[in-house]
Amino acid sequence: MSCPVLSVAEMRQWEAATWASGQSEQTVIARVGELVARRCLALTRSGDTILLLAGIGHNGDDVRMAERHLSDRRIERLDVAEPAAQSATLSAALFRKPALIVDGLFGIGLNRPLAADWRSFIEEVNGSRIPILAVDAPSGLNCDTGEPEGAAIRADLTLTLGAPKEGLLRPGAWQYVGRLEVESEIGLVKCPVTSQVLWTLPGDFTKFPPRRFAASHKGSYGHVWIVAGSLGFHGAAVLSARGAAAAMPGLITLVTSPDVYTPIASQLRSVMVRPWNEQLEMPEKATAILVGPGLAASSVPEGVRNRFLDLWHSAPVPMVADASALDWLRDARSSLRKDRFITPHPGEAARLLDTEVATVQSNRAGAVRQLSSRLGGAFVVLKGHQTMMGREGGPLYLNGSGGPRLAQGGSGDVLAGYLAGMLAQPQLASEGELAARFAVWRHGLAGESPDWNGLIDELPRALTAI
Repeated sequence: MSCPVLSVAEMRQWEAATWASGQSEQTVIARVGELVARRCLALTRSGDTILLLAGIGHNGDDVRMAERHLSDRRIERLDVAEPAAQSATLSAALFRKPALIVDGLFGIGLNRPLAADWRSFIEEVNGSRIPILAVDAPSGLNCDTGEPEGAAIRADLTLTLGAPKEGLLRPGAWQYVGRLEVESEIGLVKCPVTSQVLWTLPGDFTKFPPRRFAASHKGSYGHVWIVAGSLGFHGAAVLSARGAAAAMPGLITLVTSPDVYTPIASQLRSVMVRPWNEQLEMPEKATAILVGPGLAASSVPEGVRNRFLDLWHSAPVPMVADASALDWLRDARSSLRKDRFITPHPGEAARLLDTEVATVQSNRAGAVRQLSSRLGGAFVVLKGHQTMMGREGGPLYLNGSGGPRLAQGGSGDVLAGYLAGMLAQPQLASEGELAARFAVWRHGLAGESPDWNGLIDELPRALTAI
């Protein structure tokens, strides 16, 4: 199940409930040590040197416990109580260029400015440019505010324990946290705290998507209709169609500008491609609609835009609005249908809300709520680092899969197509929110592949559950 995003005080409450149940701190520390070691092994190779930086608290105990599980790595451990006295030892260890540094200096409870010797120690670690794994939180970062207490470790990966802490998710903290991964099963009792913001875990999709039955055919898996592509932006139409195909709906029809019909049709095989007309007739058996990728506003006939707005309010099937179609919704009356999905990046969200990108990024949860409210309760996929999803009410979901490999033109077009391709399938559309969360998670997972050559090539490989 998704885990709640917690404040430091709420995390302490959870820990206290665990100790009151009879579970010992040492048992949890032992479990955490195993999990930290497992991540160290995944990040290094046999014979590599790992530098362990262990503080005097339980964060340091976690790191010390990990050491016993790293027998085929060369381990240098520095127990740091007085950073000034150990500065020379640190410099020597960094000079030997370990393959990985594990940061266990401070835990999540730090809430006061660091002394100068600690700031110098941390800055020397950062200056080494050696990959850093932070345990629970980057040392020096305030886990409520997301701000450094004078200095903070700049981790490549933060393995946070139990649940994400609020401060780790703030945009100002991203440069210190790096990639955030959550180890939720560390031996704590069931969390006694609830939250409106939840972190997506792979286990959320254990039974989703449902299995396909042998006695099925293309008609069993729906027909997605895509309106995309214009002069200068035909690639977006191709990518969205190929993204839809990766979701494996039964049929795909792509309607596009007559100006780019030929280059689009020549790059697609199983997709039916047609030039549009002002009537924009929807296929009779279409089960989901995507509008927007690559539609330059200046080249789209007014009749096409008006037809999209009519469909947004009246079409009896799920719809996804992306890219230019989002701008067409700015002044439209709200649809009250719950099977409407929008996929803005922060810039598009800011335009829809008549505000600045910085304002959206400073309160992504609030932006999702406002966007959904303005569009009659539509499900919002606010893209970007740790994509946030949700509606005007109910839980908000954060996605941690993906990374900087997705930071290229076309990634969003693929996601929009992939989502529409899933919503076109009746057995998936009945759980539309879960389908959207799954699409975002799988899309991110495809971008993580170490032999990544292109999102489109990896996405079908990631879709092993269907």
